[in-house]
Amino acid sequence: MDVLSTLFQQRQHLSETKYYGVKFSGDWAYSIKSSNAIYFYLVQAGSCCISIGGATRKMYAGDVVMIANGDKHVCYALDYHGDEAKPLDRISLNCNQDIITVSEESTLNVQLILVECQYDKDPLLPLLSALPAILPEDNDSHKSQPKTFDVAVKFITLESECERLGKLAMINLWVNIVMIECLRTYIESLPETSDSWLIAMREPYLSKVLILMHDKPDYSWTTHELAKEAGMSRSSFSQRFRETVGTPPLTYLTDYRLRLAASHLRLRQNNIGQISEMVGYASNSTFSQAFKRVYGMSPKAYQQQKVVTRI
Repeated sequence: MDVLSTLFQQRQHLSETKYYGVKFSGDWAYSIKSSNAIYFYLVQAGSCCISIGGATRKMYAGDVVMIANGDKHVCYALDYHGDEAKPLDRISLNCNQDIITVSEESTLNVQLILVECQYDKDPLLPLLSALPAILPEDNDSHKSQPKTFDVAVKFITLESECERLGKLAMINLWVNIVMIECLRTYIESLPETSDSWLIAMREPYLSKVLILMHDKPDYSWTTHELAKEAGMSRSSFSQRFRETVGTPPLTYLTDYRLRLAASHLRLRQNNIGQISEMVGYASNSTFSQAFKRVYGMSPKAYQQQKVVTRI
């Protein structure tokens, strides 16, 4: 099994999904404020632009675009000449729950599906943080999109047009499929000289170790054992891991264990003692001390403040 599969098979990260059919004409623009969500755009007809910070990308019919980190962004007509983008939630108040239509002229210049996903991001944080603001980045990517996207476009279009049992569940499946496709396409495209730690996910020796740490976070791994699994000397492995990933192996493991613990605490499906064992701590007190150093509060206090509803 590869690292990406390990991350997504361990548990379900998706907690809530909303989707909208968007139809605009004329001179239009809307904004979406920064949030903890992941956004997907599927352009069904026409074209438009999307901007996040200093990044701008044109979108054409058939394009699938992912915004991984919930950054504030603006979507607008290609030839937009206005100076203000209205918040999308304000526009949607006056529209059907699932269909947002603003027609100032008779000619429609874009029709798209917007999917907003609330993800439990902690276990995926290093991965998501290493991604660019918009995926794919290339404006010409629509000319060479993976075949998976062609199927995804047909799938979500059919689901959005029909009211059938299990519709939201089907859209949730679509989200996971498209997200994985976006991620693996980006990782596969990285040049060997890239300084992104994502290179480690396709590097034969380090990827094997990452799989082990993510698959068995409760095991008391040592640097020597991890180096042996990678087929490298301890010193070579430690240096290679730190240069590629950015932290020493055991520091990475500790960070992952505590992110995983935070996720379990929010779900409230296990007590603190069980979670402590699940993430590799021999005692509750050791776990509590480590958790407090990172999150600034005890596991119990954190659990009382945070709750995630799992789909």
